[in-house]
Amino acid sequence: MSAPTNTATTLTTKGIREDLEDTIYRVAPEKTPFTQAIGTTKVTNTFHEWQTETLDAPDATNAQLEGDDVGTLDAENVTTRPANYAQIFRKTGGVSRTDDIVKKAGRASEMNRQKVLKGIAIRTDIEKRFIGNFASNAESGATPRHSAGLNAFLTTNVSNGAGGSNGGFSGGVVSAATPGTARTFTEALVKSVLATAFGNGAMPTQAYVGGTHKQQFSTFTGIASIRADVSNKQQAVIYAGADVYVSDFGKLTIIPHQYGMGADCLLVDPEYASVGTLDGIKTDDLAKSGDSEKFIMTAEKTLVVRNQKAHAVIRALA
Repeated sequence: MSAPTNTATTLTTKGIREDLEDTIYRVAPEKTPFTQAIGTTKVTNTFHEWQTETLDAPDATNAQLEGDDVGTLDAENVTTRPANYAQIFRKTGGVSRTDDIVKKAGRASEMNRQKVLKGIAIRTDIEKRFIGNFASNAESGATPRHSAGLNAFLTTNVSNGAGGSNGGFSGGVVSAATPGTARTFTEALVKSVLATAFGNGAMPTQAYVGGTHKQQFSTFTGIASIRADVSNKQQAVIYAGADVYVSDFGKLTIIPHQYGMGADCLLVDPEYASVGTLDGIKTDDLAKSGDSEKFIMTAEKTLVVRNQKAHAVIRALA
């Protein structure tokens, strides 16, 4: 039956207050595990350099005559000087005077909310740049400076797809790698690049992968059970994911990255990378030009890859 004639209902009553929660819910990729795991470095110029060195190859035939004199000296151990450019990251925003003073749900100040969100966004921009396969370049004309990402630096412990090639540092800049033809992500690829890294003195402890490749990583056969023993009164537990991979050369913590990895698996030793800061994240008000307030948020940073041989990468994963 319908309501009696002239019965007041919510369909006709005027003045019913809105039922709006005083909370704003956000679901978005905002974690920055790579830049949080590596170190920090203070840089003092837009072009930051550092030095790397290596040892003579082990020589089992190093045997000399007793009392022998030295004629020709061994070759000098010369350092190399890789470098990277500091990149200016920027976010801007503005809020009208009226918008900032009206009563709103979920925040007291719209300006403060915008600054918080832009701060999170600029950090994810830095994270994506520094973990990725991005080249560096100097500023020229309308082209700003770009910092190279870790993936682009790597040339020693690498596995590319067919037709792929490395980038790396040369002539003052870092070139991006060409990953090659996509192939299935397998445990054999991981074992192969880890063996190469070990032979070159590297011991990476973290593996960054995208969501799909994290799931594929968890299907590697390994030698451990994927089920847990339970009592008769409990339901069975199935472990469908792996967080740590114990290889012949140590433990790898598997870190799924929500937006930075694409089709690659990056193996990292956090001790051999750092975020170089020329100028930290700061917010300044822009000149007032009307009935609103505007701001600019900037950060000037570079990635320091202390020695690219400490890391490894498997590129071109399907």
